[in-house]
Amino acid sequence: MSGTDKPITPEFDAKASLNGMFDLLGQVAFIPGGYGGLGEAIAHGLSLYGARVIIGGRDIAKANALAKKIEQTSGIEAAAVVLDVTDVASIRGAIDQVVARFGRLDTLVNCVGIQIEQPLTEVTEEAFDRVYQTNLKSAMFLAQAAAKVQIAGRRGGRQIHLLSVRSQLAIRGKGYSAYTASKGGLVMLVKQHAMELAPHGITVNGVAPTFVNTEMIRHVYERPEFKEEILARIPLGRIADPRDVVAPVLFFAAPASAFVTGQILYVDGGITASQ
Repeated sequence: MSGTDKPITPEFDAKASLNGMFDLLGQVAFIPGGYGGLGEAIAHGLSLYGARVIIGGRDIAKANALAKKIEQTSGIEAAAVVLDVTDVASIRGAIDQVVARFGRLDTLVNCVGIQIEQPLTEVTEEAFDRVYQTNLKSAMFLAQAAAKVQIAGRRGGRQIHLLSVRSQLAIRGKGYSAYTASKGGLVMLVKQHAMELAPHGITVNGVAPTFVNTEMIRHVYERPEFKEEILARIPLGRIADPRDVVAPVLFFAAPASAFVTGQILYVDGGITASQ
């Protein structure tokens, strides 16, 4: 390069480049499982940054109540749809309702998940199938239905799946065969979908927390010795707060993550770095 040549990288304009990195105004986000503890926090977070959110679940009364609460908190429109994630027709119907109401679907945040604890020698076919259908099969067909709409819309999009540290780590002394298998499979589903949807400008990522302070871990606090055991495994020395999970979801939903796809972000206080 001679002294008169200019670098090919244009001068960085901080205001133009960084302004609005987390702005979701005008976006439409569908949140299956949105009225669970984590799902509710995520729904509020997306709405507070401008997204119109739709809560999906079997209990339409709970979904509607949350939608009204979100509107009161953020002043942004919210809605609810009936959804049975174990029924592919219900998944497709729910996505159709989202599009009929809002005319678009920018972001899917899959917050669906269950755990049925059974030791390896006692795992039943019924329980294993139920966990698989809820945690993995539903993710496949939620992603498919959302992708069809996003591809047709030609605006790109975001798909985000909630996983768990148990997608990478087994656990001693507990019967987690179905859960770990489904969450581990979801990791690869995220990566595969990221590759297939990249040409359409659609990113696919996962957020994988450890225990989070929601109603679902009441059993942890009812057994002090179990809580101490958990805290001893977490390098940062505490159980996660819902806001710890909301922030990574916001990142993956926002323009800030436009060049990130096929990734799993472990929100675990350092567990997966140390085991």
